[in-house]
Amino acid sequence: MEKSRIFFILALAFIGGVMTASFYYPKLVDNFAILLFLILALIFIFVFYKNKLSIIGFATAFFILGIFLVYGKLEKIKNLNADKQNFSGVVVISKEPVMKEKIQQLVIEPLPQTSNVHNGHSMSTREFFLLNASIYEKYNYGDMLKINCQLERPKNFDGSFDYQMYLAKDQIFYECKNPKIEKLNENKGNRFLAILIKIKNKFNENIKQLIPAPESGLLSGLLLGGSNQLSKEVKDNFSRTGMTHIVAVSGYNVTIIAEYLMMLGIFLGLWRRQAFWFAVTGIILFVILTGLSASAVRAGLMGVLLIWAMKNGRLANAQNAILFSACAMLLANPLLLRWDIGFQLSFLATIGIVYFYLFFEKYFNHIVETRHYLVSTVAEIIFLSLSAQIFVLPIIMFNFGTLSLISLLANILILPIVPLTMLLGFVAIMISFVFEPIAIIFSWLTYLPLKYETLTINYLASLKYASVEMKIAWWGVIIWYIILVGVIYFLKNKNKMSS
Repeated sequence: MEKSRIFFILALAFIGGVMTASFYYPKLVDNFAILLFLILALIFIFVFYKNKLSIIGFATAFFILGIFLVYGKLEKIKNLNADKQNFSGVVVISKEPVMKEKIQQLVIEPLPQTSNVHNGHSMSTREFFLLNASIYEKYNYGDMLKINCQLERPKNFDGSFDYQMYLAKDQIFYECKNPKIEKLNENKGNRFLAILIKIKNKFNENIKQLIPAPESGLLSGLLLGGSNQLSKEVKDNFSRTGMTHIVAVSGYNVTIIAEYLMMLGIFLGLWRRQAFWFAVTGIILFVILTGLSASAVRAGLMGVLLIWAMKNGRLANAQNAILFSACAMLLANPLLLRWDIGFQLSFLATIGIVYFYLFFEKYFNHIVETRHYLVSTVAEIIFLSLSAQIFVLPIIMFNFGTLSLISLLANILILPIVPLTMLLGFVAIMISFVFEPIAIIFSWLTYLPLKYETLTINYLASLKYASVEMKIAWWGVIIWYIILVGVIYFLKNKNKMSS
């Protein structure tokens, strides 16, 4: 059996173990039974070491490894003290504060040497608290604070969203209620990350000075990721039209950006190999400017893997690279698979593009290779969008209960000018650091496509049937992906027979 095939089987077994434990904990058999299965798997490997049957033992061992990793995390969360606890101590703001409408959210990390938690709570491993502070106070990443508050386990919202586990996946186990805050010091975080956050904030300040809202919020999302600069109404319009991905640091978004960077590099006269490294450099800069958040790093990795496959001309070869990146992320944090929707969407969208874009490109080759740039560009956008949406649609409907009927049209009308918008916006902001009068000229040029994009999205969102409520059950999600696997298998066999 080929090594690539063996890796494919073992990676799927590990992911299957993580998935099984994530969805069926604690309904599985007890730890002793799982340990017994692991021992039997090891014996099976030893007996059939030089036989192909040994792959069954290895796959079982990797499956159980996935279960053990999830069990360890979930057992720790289950054993946390759920009672209210008084906390008094010194903390450091470990992430950039998130500004909401009436509050700012701070993720804080207690310093064990200076903290005192009553009611028996101990911090044997690294963990964080969530604190809601006044929006009128100025806090930054790395600030050292003295806190007195009451710790409570997060409460889940109504519906299917598990807010408690959403925070727990990032080791945020408690909310700090009714805090009394005293700032002690500044710049106590990671220096490199602090510099990145300052650069990002300066970018946002210059964007706001040059571009009016809501267009400034859109440009900020395009260049730096995130929709925090947009109003709730505009966010809802982006959601109704299925365009949230252009202002989110997602694998889908970075994939589109990577494809355009490749096209831009070739247009500028670079060879295909040079265009590839041009696109990779662009993705790295994008990820750095977003602050190297987990979602940004994940999206950047997915984007690089995809354009690497495109560069080699065979997208199907990327499946093991994508599985490797997914396994690496799950080894670091096995709770991502179920409780991080961004991980699910990034992984599935990239898989969708890897498998389906290849078939679209083959069967509609005469459109993609047309000499008319506009027709070719629109065709590629449609194929990329469809390939990704086919795979992420059940996850969106299961978690959010909505289906955008106008998403494809919105993508066709918006995506072709996104690269131009980003290029003009980036040039305007960079010039603003040197000579503001010239930056104003470029800001007006940037404002025109931004205005077109916001007007188009707002108009499409205003249509009566732009989106509909459509909730799908968990068994519907499973059936959807079983059908997709069957379609992929059929198309691959058909492709082999015709070649």
